[in-house]
Amino acid sequence: MRILLDGMGGDHAPLEIVKGAVEAAKEITHTIVIIGDQKKIEAELKKYKYDKKQILIEHASDVIDNCDAPVKAVRTKKESSMVKGITMVKEGKGDLFISAGNSGALMAGSLLILGRIQGIDRPAMASIYPILGGQASLLVDAGANAECKPDNLLEFATMGSIYMEKVLGRKNPKVGIVNIGAEETKGTTVTKAAHELLLKSSLNFVGNVEAREIPFGASDVIVCDGFVGNVVLKLTEGMALSVLKKLKETLTAGLKAKLGTVLLYDKIKGLKSEFDYSEYGGAPILGVKGPIVKMHGASNSNAVKNTILKGIPYAEQNVVQTILDSVLELEEIKISE
Repeated sequence: MRILLDGMGGDHAPLEIVKGAVEAAKEITHTIVIIGDQKKIEAELKKYKYDKKQILIEHASDVIDNCDAPVKAVRTKKESSMVKGITMVKEGKGDLFISAGNSGALMAGSLLILGRIQGIDRPAMASIYPILGGQASLLVDAGANAECKPDNLLEFATMGSIYMEKVLGRKNPKVGIVNIGAEETKGTTVTKAAHELLLKSSLNFVGNVEAREIPFGASDVIVCDGFVGNVVLKLTEGMALSVLKKLKETLTAGLKAKLGTVLLYDKIKGLKSEFDYSEYGGAPILGVKGPIVKMHGASNSNAVKNTILKGIPYAEQNVVQTILDSVLELEEIKISE
């Protein structure tokens, strides 16, 4: 397998991208191709010992920045690391493309270059949602589609369920819709209609899920439009950071607290790791004709390594083909609405 990595995307590229690739290469036998400015990437690689046959460089002379207009950038910056990476997937020169670059451009590029899976109206971004003391959930959509139709939420649920089962190994995952109440009558016109569609599907649909139940693992697949999904993720991230900050202040306030902290160090470290996004890998873009994964823009080497390791099953388990095969059932449900 050839794993393609955007060497120029993200806040800490290429330094952290290269370091993460080297760390990942120690744990796999697959080839990693870093795409970007050859001189800059070579300068970073010289800092490490690695198998030169396992980590390769594909030169790209341009970069898509976060300030670039997504569609225009994809169409005009053909020699950018991102466009080259997506194009290589289309041409069969890579099995998986990973980028921490411009989210809008990555989605636009995936749609313009690879195209949508036939029968999927709106591709979506799926994000791992950590559950304290339990198995992580998958939130779909994490921000790609601010406004959705009921059919779109059915598609998100189906794609998320397939990814959860094929990549994360969760058999018959529970699917829930984010709503303001657990009752079937609650919610907007869209969520109520989506609820009816999901009841007709073969998915393990558990109904509506209130936001306060999400952190307790109310469902394995959390379904919502991209506006709600992005708010849920960022609110959770902000709450986690504020709790950890307050915990640190409390545990370092005075000698007694510091002594207690030493005794509880392993427990505290474990709690912190459960909140750490870098442990969970990136967010797959589901619904396009190729495995594409988006990393957090501020990804460090650990996040890069874990995204590579956890992205491999996305390609190996042929999730794209499984989604394609599942579209027929979706069409039947939509028609019977």
